[in-house]
Amino acid sequence: MRRRSWRAGERSGAEGAGVRLERGRMYEGELILVNRDHPVRTPPRNLALVPETLLRAVRPEEPRIWLDRVCLSQLVSLLQACRAEGKIAVVSGYRSEEAQRRLYEASLRENGPDFTARYVAPPGASEHQTGLAVDVGLKGGDADYIRPSFPDEGVCAAFRRLAAAYGFVQRYRGEKTPLTGIAEEPWHFRYVGFPHSAVMEAEGLCLEEYTAYIRHHAGGSSRLRVESREALFEIGYAPAEDGAAFVPVPPGAAKDGIRISGNNQDGFIVTSALPLSRRGDARHG
Repeated sequence: MRRRSWRAGERSGAEGAGVRLERGRMYEGELILVNRDHPVRTPPRNLALVPETLLRAVRPEEPRIWLDRVCLSQLVSLLQACRAEGKIAVVSGYRSEEAQRRLYEASLRENGPDFTARYVAPPGASEHQTGLAVDVGLKGGDADYIRPSFPDEGVCAAFRRLAAAYGFVQRYRGEKTPLTGIAEEPWHFRYVGFPHSAVMEAEGLCLEEYTAYIRHHAGGSSRLRVESREALFEIGYAPAEDGAAFVPVPPGAAKDGIRISGNNQDGFIVTSALPLSRRGDARHG
């Protein structure tokens, strides 16, 4: 499966350089918000099988583990960076809606409604249906499929500390439960891509908050600027209109350095890598 190209429809003129996208593309991309209020609308198109070279917690619920191809590549790099290969297992990745329904119904029978509401999203509302979410667990720890062991120490702490540099965030934190609807899950990481992961980490934002943050700070002529050691990023937001949206691209951005994602809610987020010579006044470093 190939990732869609966002270059089609590129244009410039009075509106400036940019891309015109159909509204339906709002439901795909690495920054889509998925929860009970914003269900999955488009199945993933770019899944890859987690290789046998990675430690996997093979379970009957998920004998073969799939992830979004870019998410998987970054996960491999993250595991290498924190020297966790052979120590941290991949427990769960992509689930179809039917697989999520089976898990949800089984949890209701075995664990009851209170537990299930805290830890298992209903079918359609699970991030695992995007291929962008991965559950990880410490080798030798509790291999529970729903709540694998992932303590905040040792190699697990290193994984958590380096996650944002590779585009991952701990999706569900206890203090954010009123917003996410899910209890603390130290084992569940969501790929959102860099620099978004860095901003979310620095500002202490869950994805529900970050979607609103981008809308406020990067809409219209405003753009959020984020500087790393390797590049300067500009983040912009464009609302999805009735039929299509025009997503502006900053001048000077390399074509292969532009990523556009829907937010599964009301618009598009464009991320552009710019030469460091244009660093100017960055909001985050």
